[in-house]
Order: sequence, then structure tokens, then C-alpha cells
Amino acid sequence: MTKQKIAILGCGAMGSRMVQNLLNANYQVVVYNRTAAKIQPLIDRGALYAATPKAAAEQADIVISMVTDDDVSRRIWLDPETGALLGLNKDRIAIESSTLTIAWTRELASTIEPRGAMFLDAPVVGSRPQVEAGKLIYLVGGKAEILEQVQPILSSAGAAVIHHIGAIGQGMAMKLAVNTLFGVQVAALAEILVLLDKQGITSTKAMEYLGDLPVTSLAAKMAGNLMVANNHAPLFPIELVEKDFRYVVQTAQAANTSIPAATAIHRIYQDAIAQGRGSENITGIVQLFV
Repeated sequence: MTKQKIAILGCGAMGSRMVQNLLNANYQVVVYNRTAAKIQPLIDRGALYAATPKAAAEQADIVISMVTDDDVSRRIWLDPETGALLGLNKDRIAIESSTLTIAWTRELASTIEPRGAMFLDAPVVGSRPQVEAGKLIYLVGGKAEILEQVQPILSSAGAAVIHHIGAIGQGMAMKLAVNTLFGVQVAALAEILVLLDKQGITSTKAMEYLGDLPVTSLAAKMAGNLMVANNHAPLFPIELVEKDFRYVVQTAQAANTSIPAATAIHRIYQDAIAQGRGSENITGIVQLFV
């Protein structure tokens, strides 16, 4: 049986690693990236270059987008001259794996589906180490029968677990919730570590104790250890954390729901960006409290 051809739109830190995984699984992969020079290593490994999202979609059975935000996603899919939508043929499957607003995700689906193509929102939990190790967790919104068709591809791209959350937009809703919960934990842990240090308990000792307690999640423990090591190399950059909080706040406002804790923490990440720390890992938030 001939394997389906996959297009990846956006080959940054996550997308490029997904491409490598798919190539390792012997899929044909078409790649598009706004900065074409950055994907030359993928071309050298056997990926096929597309000059536009439209050209990538025209060649593929499955089109996966992995970009930074709503604005980029909109351009990638709906640009009137180069958008991937123009290259989607009937019965093709479009997958949005970026972390975006629920409203835009549903709008995108409502634009794609009338063309006869199918749509899933399938954002991922995990960063560069997880995609490299094949330990991503996919949170999928859309029809279960469509997910069944692409499950082997998502597994090859780096998934260890694939959750079908529900209808279109619900995968994205869950991903925003996950990132918000993580961001709240990291900010709270950062200020607690600094407070304990000022009581004579070093951050190293504090993490030894906190790391053994059930109140500290595995993800928070990993973040805390990076803070102790003063290692803020970007895995989940603060500028993307702030974007996700902004999307959650917008979602809550649209739903007439109060989220005071997330709103307060959002301001901390905004302050970090104002101080020039946007490109640092989320753990760089600790430096605001020193």
C-alpha cells in the first residue's frame, strides 16, 4: 500500500522535527516555511520543497500546519494567492497543530470543509525533547473517523498518546487549558523559590523537598530544576506563553467567564516580555522575582 504524502506548513522548532520523524518513517513529505533557507537541511534529507502553502497542499494527501499564532495560520491557509486552501483537493485532510484561538480554529474549519476537504484541530502537548523522543500528546478535535485515518501519521510525527477530545475546537480548548495551567504553576513556583531563598533555603534544597511532594507536578518539577540550573534556553519561549494566556483571556471574555488567576498570571508574562525576556524559556520568569 502506497503511503500518503504529507505536507508540513511551518518548519520551525516543532515542525522541522516532525518532518524528520516522518522522513524516518519513510513518508514522502512536502515542506513549506516562510524562511525558505531554514529548511535546506530537510531538503537535503529528502523532503520536497514547496514555494507556497498552495503548492505544498496541491501535492499532499494530508496537510499539517505548525505555526506560531492566528495571524500566521490565517495567512498560511487563506492568503488569496498562495494559501493552502487553494491547493486542497476533495477528500484531503487538513490538520491544524498550532496553538490557536478556538474561534479561529472553528472559522478555519468552516472555510475548509465546504471544499470537500476534512479538518481536525490537533495541537500537541510537549516541546522539542518530546517530539524528538516520540512522546508528544495530541489533543484532537473533529470527527473520530477522520482521526482514525490519520492516527498512524500522527504517531509517526512524534505522538506517544492521541486523545480524541471531541468536536472541532475542543482539542484547541484543551491545549489552551493545559498551557495555562502549566504557566500558572511555573509562575507560582518561581516566586516561591525566590521567597524560600530569602529565608535561607536555597533553590536547590527547595526543589529537592518540593520535588518529592505530591503538590508538585512532574512538569513543574522539570521547570523548577531548570530554574535551579539557571537554564532558560528556549523550549517554550515566554513570548509564546504570553500569546497562549492572551488567547485564554479572550476566550473567557467571549464566554462571559471570569478567570482572575489566569488574568493575573498573564500580566507577569507580559512584564517579562517588557523586560526583554520574551525569547527565553518559560522558566526565565524566575528572574522577575529576584
